[in-house]
Amino acid sequence: MNTENILAADAAPLLEVRDLEVAFRSSTGLVPAVRKASLTLYPGQSLAVVGESGSGKSTLASAVIGLLPGTGRVTGGSIVFDGQDITRADARVYQALRGSDIGLVPQDPMSNLNPVWSIGFQVKEALRANGLAGVADARLDALAAAEKGEGRPTGGRIDVDEQVALLLEDAGLPDAARRARQYPHEFSGGMRQRALIAIGLAARPKLLIADEPTSALDVTVQRRILDHLGEQIHTLGTAMLFITHDLGLAAERAEHIVVMHRGRVVESGPSIEVLQDPRHPYTQRLVKAAPSLASRRIQTAHAAGIQVSEDELGVHEIAADVDEVLRVEHLTKVFDVRGAKGEAKTLTAVDDVTFGVRRATTTALVGESGSGKSTVANIILNLLDPTSGKVFHNGVDLSTLGAKELFALRRIMQPVFQNPYGSLDPMFSIFRVVEEPLRVHRVGTRKEREARVAELLDLVSLPRSVMRRYPNELSGGQRQRVAIARALALKPEIIVLDEAVSALDVLVQAQVLRLLTDLQSELGLTYLFITHDLAVVRQIADDVVVMEHGRLVEAGPSDDLFAHPQRDYTRELINAVPGASIPLYGEETRG
Repeated sequence: MNTENILAADAAPLLEVRDLEVAFRSSTGLVPAVRKASLTLYPGQSLAVVGESGSGKSTLASAVIGLLPGTGRVTGGSIVFDGQDITRADARVYQALRGSDIGLVPQDPMSNLNPVWSIGFQVKEALRANGLAGVADARLDALAAAEKGEGRPTGGRIDVDEQVALLLEDAGLPDAARRARQYPHEFSGGMRQRALIAIGLAARPKLLIADEPTSALDVTVQRRILDHLGEQIHTLGTAMLFITHDLGLAAERAEHIVVMHRGRVVESGPSIEVLQDPRHPYTQRLVKAAPSLASRRIQTAHAAGIQVSEDELGVHEIAADVDEVLRVEHLTKVFDVRGAKGEAKTLTAVDDVTFGVRRATTTALVGESGSGKSTVANIILNLLDPTSGKVFHNGVDLSTLGAKELFALRRIMQPVFQNPYGSLDPMFSIFRVVEEPLRVHRVGTRKEREARVAELLDLVSLPRSVMRRYPNELSGGQRQRVAIARALALKPEIIVLDEAVSALDVLVQAQVLRLLTDLQSELGLTYLFITHDLAVVRQIADDVVVMEHGRLVEAGPSDDLFAHPQRDYTRELINAVPGASIPLYGEETRG
């Protein structure tokens, strides 16, 4: 009898949530966050809960593991885990369940790892908390023993440092024994996420809750981590509750999908069924908005010889002879690495990069984290000096400009940064945030500036009433609209968008991308779009420049590059787009 049969033989649900209601206490009374939500998860099954921010998906998961924030509490319904009703279980019961029976991989790896503790120490803490430090893999031993009919063993002994290294190695970290001695700031985002997976699976739980575990990662890193996580939970027979806002990713990684909207479950069913034939209007909107699936639709249409409309693509026909508004030539940037010796003393972040950006078009600069794309953007924005090479604007070498000319250049070239939570001053009102560039450049009187701010908020589809509010009172999508309004304040020619939609839900992301396309058509803007997400690139870019390890590996018109990628690296980026392997509604299912 094998591992799968042991799990399959138990037909009882591992987790049953019935008519769950969760509310948060406020000064005006109870505010409902989850309303009459139900789901069922079986041993070894993977189930994805999908929805935008505020839909209640993370609150539902927090209720299951007994970690509701602040004043949140379960006000109705039931949660039954492994036959035990834990709806109103006390702290002692949850303490026994967490880690050993229910594991958690949280969303943000930087804020969920303690910066002053080594990675190995934090994995050890998870083992100690569950009484497994120095105990060989007890759950796998149990499964092996059950196959031989020997009952549950006590588990052999193992050196705890070796145990930590094995767990990190299992999570896909190379050179795990050395890595265990390092600290979170020495890890990349992908490595931190692997460390959290090692901690989440340290006690070999029956259920793993993965809350947006890869939302901040590159598509290739995301695919490797989810592939590895999938292999691990399959080997252990662990069930997974996967929280995400990307329907394409959910359909690719989970057998069953539950769609939540405003605290309610609006649709539920097998992944392919929900993806191919969504019944609820909200699910239909999610399918339409998911960049991964939109990219797939465009690819399918082109393969069938169908011309996709400008409205669906978001890009427009560009004449071949359009002039270049920006050009970088032989751009190189070398950083000194503090404390390093020999060859490691310098890091070449950008290595002899040359490309042009055509006027009133969108050029996407793509690549994984560390490929040098943001460094190129910062050099173009004159926030970094190149080690060698030149940047030209309308044929003028920017290195020849004096301080006065460079100040004037700021009006022409504006940035929109990645994180709408970090790029707006929390002490400034929205009016002051948007007005600041006008004030710095001494544009207009106070009354004229106020009129311009109101006009800009109209332009990005925000009500004028937000003017007196502060960033913390706005959603992520609204904040990013404010950042775009600020970038437009000085009527620039060029906007450099550095991962400007990667932190947003798919529905909000779709709205912001549509807004950018409309503004480009209306104002003749030129965009340099820095991103790692080729699904988004497929929708909006006219030209694509691909970077790897600081070097330009491929460049060309978007359609050509997606239809006929020349390099293996580009093909890997395209193939890593979630949902690319899933047949859409009306397509034949592939075997």
